[in-house]
Formats: sequence, structure tokens, C-alpha cells
Amino acid sequence: MLSAVARGYQGWFHPCARLSVRMSSTGIDGKGVLANRVAVVTGSTSGIGFAIARRLAWDGAHVVISSRKQQNVDRAMAKLLGEGLSVAGIVCHVGKAEDREQLVAKALEHCGGVDFLVCSAGVNPLVGSTLGTSEQIWDKILSVNVKSPALLLSQLLPYMENRRGAVILVSSIAAYNPVVALGVYNVSKTALLGLTRTLALELAPKDIRFHGNESFWKNFKEHYQLQRIGESEDCAGIVSFLCSPDASYINGENIAVAGYSSRL
Repeated sequence: MLSAVARGYQGWFHPCARLSVRMSSTGIDGKGVLANRVAVVTGSTSGIGFAIARRLAWDGAHVVISSRKQQNVDRAMAKLLGEGLSVAGIVCHVGKAEDREQLVAKALEHCGGVDFLVCSAGVNPLVGSTLGTSEQIWDKILSVNVKSPALLLSQLLPYMENRRGAVILVSSIAAYNPVVALGVYNVSKTALLGLTRTLALELAPKDIRFHGNESFWKNFKEHYQLQRIGESEDCAGIVSFLCSPDASYINGENIAVAGYSSRL
């Protein structure tokens, strides 16, 4: 699920002399639709998060990627830099305050501000029933999946205000169609729907749009008779769109990228 907060088109671009984008989806250096913009993407060294970070960089943004392990950051950085994209990377466990602070500092090194925050990091350490889940597991899932996006945004907010940016939360189809074996995870992803709507109202006066994105699950293919299973890249284009001027009048929406109706 993707979420964003609407903003106006006027004053969209912010010059930043130290930003250089060598490759974009337009094929023109520094002329992508997101040129001279700064994006922070959590959980972005593999899967959906990596695909989103790569697409935003293709479209001209300078992107700060992160994950919990240095080797994963190094591997993702090598791939993106090898494509000539403007990226930076840092280790960040979003559940740790000190790591979030370092992520914010890394983003500010480049332009002194941030335009887009995409929260893709998430955990599900347990397959089991909701009522059979320990308090420790409850705390871990809710801390990383729900609390950390809000806390990270609160740390970034002073540097995002009045830049006509967007925040995108990556949720799951489990928010609408719970899977029995993923009890607390289902709850955490449903909570992101409420967080999206609430923060959209709070941030609208600050020219920040808020969106939720529901990603699809590969094992839904047979159950819902989908023509194909989803790929990580299927989520990337909609995120880039939500960050672009074309989405300037979209705010507080939860958008399913699922190959079927999430409300079946």
C-alpha cells in the first residue's frame, strides 16, 4: 500500500549545487521528473524497497538507501552506482533512535533538506496466532512496522517542510485480507492505513503529501487467479508517480498494487 500527501506544483524544484544525477529514466542527465530532489528509502537494499530506490534515482532524485546490515548496503550501492545513479547508503535499523538520527544526518549531507520519505522496512519474526504471540514479539513488530515510520518522519519533518514533498508507507494486502498465520503482522499493516490518513491531515498545512501503498503477495496468484505473480518493480512506478508533480492533488490515499481488488 502506498500513501502520500498532496502538495501544489508551484515551487516544486529546489536547487542543490552538490547534487548530480548522471542517469534518469528520461535518458537526459539531471532532467528526470524528480531531478534535484532528495529521497530517503528505508529497507531499500533488496526487494520492493530496492526497486523503489532504483526507480526514484532513475527519475532524477538523489536517493539515500539503508538497511540493517553493512554488506547489504554495500551490495546495493555497488549496483546503483554501477548504473550511474546518484545514491548514498548507510546502515539503519529503523527501530533504533540512534540509527534513525544517523540516517537523517546522511540525507542532510547532500542538500540540507529531504523531499521524499519512503518507509519500506518491516519485520515479521513470527508465524502464528495473534493471541498466542508474546509481548516481546508484539513490541518488535509494532515498533518497526508502525512506530518507526512516525518517529523517523518526526525527525525528518523540520527538513521536509515547505518543500512540497511526499511520504509513502509500504503496507501489505494483509491490511485488507489478513492471513491467519500472520496475526500481529496483519494488525501492524492495517495500522498503517490509519497512520496514513491521520498524518495526511496533520502534514497538509506543511506542504507534505502522504500515501499508503499495498504490495501484493506472490502466494495469492492461485487463490485469486492472477495472470502472473507480482515483481518488486511493479511497486516502483507508482511510488515515483506519487512523488512527481502529476500526483500533486493526491493526498491521504491507500493505493493497492495487487493485481486484483484488495476489497474482495
